[in-house]
Amino acid sequence: MPDAAAPGTIAALRDGDPLDGIYACTRKDRLVARTGSPYLALELRDRTGALPARLFRDADLHGARFERGDLVRAAGRVTRFRGELQAELTAIATAPPGAADPAAFLPTAYRDLDELDGFLEHLAGEVRQPGYAALLARILRDDELRAALRRSPATRAAHHAYLGGLLEHTVGVATLAAETCQLHQRLDQDLLLTAAIVHDLGRTRELTLGAEIGLSDEGRLLGHVELGLRMLHGLAGETGLDGARLLALEHCVLAHHGADALPQRRFALPEALALYRLNGLDASVKGAIEHGLGHDAPAPEGR
Repeated sequence: MPDAAAPGTIAALRDGDPLDGIYACTRKDRLVARTGSPYLALELRDRTGALPARLFRDADLHGARFERGDLVRAAGRVTRFRGELQAELTAIATAPPGAADPAAFLPTAYRDLDELDGFLEHLAGEVRQPGYAALLARILRDDELRAALRRSPATRAAHHAYLGGLLEHTVGVATLAAETCQLHQRLDQDLLLTAAIVHDLGRTRELTLGAEIGLSDEGRLLGHVELGLRMLHGLAGETGLDGARLLALEHCVLAHHGADALPQRRFALPEALALYRLNGLDASVKGAIEHGLGHDAPAPEGR
C-alpha cells in the first residue's frame, strides 16, 4: 500500500497548495449561487482520501466535459473554507484514455495477492477427477483470466469490494469447501472444490474499473451468474469434461445464491447446498467485518 501522505496525493495537500492531477470524480452537482450563476460542486478522490471541490467560472462549459464516475484531470488551488480543505478549480475534464491506472483510485486487498494465487493453485491441485482437474488447469493457464481474477473486486459495494477482492473471496470459499469435505466425507470434494473456485468467474466480465467499480453492459443485462455459466461452457469444451459432470458443476454455480435461482426452487445436490452456505458465510462475515454487524446479511448482488 502506498504511503497515505505521498506527494501528490489528496492526503498530502495543504492550504494554498496548487492542485493539478488526475482524480476520480465521485460527486458532480450543478448548483446555483445566490447571484444566480451556476457552479459545480464536486468530490475528487484518490486512494488516500476525498476532497470537496468547487468550480465557479464557466461551470456549464466545464461540466459538459466530464461525468460523475470519470477519471478527470483537474487544476486549481487548495483553500480552507469553514475549517475544511477544498479545491477551487479553474479547469476540469475527462482524463485521456490510459492516462491513469484505476488501481490508483480504488481500494486494494490488504492480503498479498501472490500468496493468494499460491493458495488458489494449491486448492486446485486438490481436485483429482480428471475432467474437473483439466478445467481448473485450463483456467490457471489463462494469463488474461488469472490477471482478471487478481484485479477484480468480488462485488461493487458489499463484501470484498476492492481490487483483488474476487481472488480473496474465491480462495476463502474454496478453503471452507475443502474443510467441509473433511468433516462430511460423503460430499464429492472434486465437485464442491471446483464449484467453489469457479462460482464467481462471471464477476471478471460483470464489473468494470474506473473512478468507481461499475457494471459492464453484459453485467447489467445478464449478471455474473449467467456470464459465469457461459464462460464455463467455453472452457469445458476445451477440456473434454463430460456432460454429467459439467451439468452438476453448472447446477452448483447457478445455485450459489440460493435455490430460488433453480428451476424447481430446490437444491438437487448436497454440494450445491454446501456451496450456497459457504459462499454466504464468507460474504456475510467479511461484510460484517468491513461494514459492521448491520451489514452481515448482504443482498444477493453482494454475495
